[in-house]
Amino acid sequence: MSETYYTEHPFAQYVRILGKGKHGSRPLTKEEAYTAMKMIMAGKVEPVQLGAFMMLMRVKEETREELAGFIQAVRDSIQLPTETITVDLDWSSYAGKRRHLPWFLLSALLLAENGIKVFMHGTSGHTNGRIYTEDMLPYLNLQVATSIDEAIAQIKQHNFSYLPLKYFSPRLQEIIEFRPLMGLRSPVHTVGRMLNPLNAPHILQGIYHPNYRPVHQEAAMLLGFPHLAVFKGEGGEIERDPDSECLVQSVHGEQLEDEIWSPMFAQRHVKEENLQPEKLLAVWRGEVEDEFAQGAVTGTAAIALRLMGKASSVESASQQAKDMWQNRQEEKLI
Repeated sequence: MSETYYTEHPFAQYVRILGKGKHGSRPLTKEEAYTAMKMIMAGKVEPVQLGAFMMLMRVKEETREELAGFIQAVRDSIQLPTETITVDLDWSSYAGKRRHLPWFLLSALLLAENGIKVFMHGTSGHTNGRIYTEDMLPYLNLQVATSIDEAIAQIKQHNFSYLPLKYFSPRLQEIIEFRPLMGLRSPVHTVGRMLNPLNAPHILQGIYHPNYRPVHQEAAMLLGFPHLAVFKGEGGEIERDPDSECLVQSVHGEQLEDEIWSPMFAQRHVKEENLQPEKLLAVWRGEVEDEFAQGAVTGTAAIALRLMGKASSVESASQQAKDMWQNRQEEKLI
């Protein structure tokens, strides 16, 4: 049972700032957002306060300053091991897929095969009817890491690892699991995507709602992340829809850039009626030809190559990714 308070709870001020009414409420400053999230991560708020705070944030939508403050507070709460590793690319996977298989997994593995160290993190199971990375990796004969130490070992071995959020920030995972109770996503879904726990210099972001693109972009700049690219990903994951035009908004230091990627095909493809996870490995091995899948894989990898400065243009990045795909080792994954 919650404790009874006869003086105002220290967290009440942050709920009041957001919920004081049409003319009295305002966004949190970066510092206020940091302190509020620090209290949340430390378990120093009551459940009713947390629910009210998250839903008030959900209704108004987080600003870049709020998002930066939240992310920094969670990053400061993560206990990293003494052993470190240089990771090239941070890749978050929090949305899950519903309409298509997670072809982005092959994109990440294609980059890993070509010497790029990819650290992937995410969650699973918070939304019905979606398939998640954690459940798909066994179909690719890959193990899910259960600690940061294990993730580092996997990256050293074959340039790729996927680590669920619950193993490095259980408190944030607990809050994400409130979604079925609230019926809505909360800011912590966005926070999780941008944690970059191993401090990779390059961060990829896939979002579903286009208005979140500049918020991610500008929050990354406030946090001092060196390089980030965000685009509307298929289903909200980091996966390019090859049938559609794609606006990629990036940050390089203090410079913001927008780049248009044209559709890869003249006609849209028909969505498959049944998603069969076994097809992921079959496509990699060349046992099944799938034009849409290949476009999603190479198109997503190309965005990563462009972000990392390994290609001087959209066209050269696209061709480089296609060459990687043609030269992949079909008999095995990483």
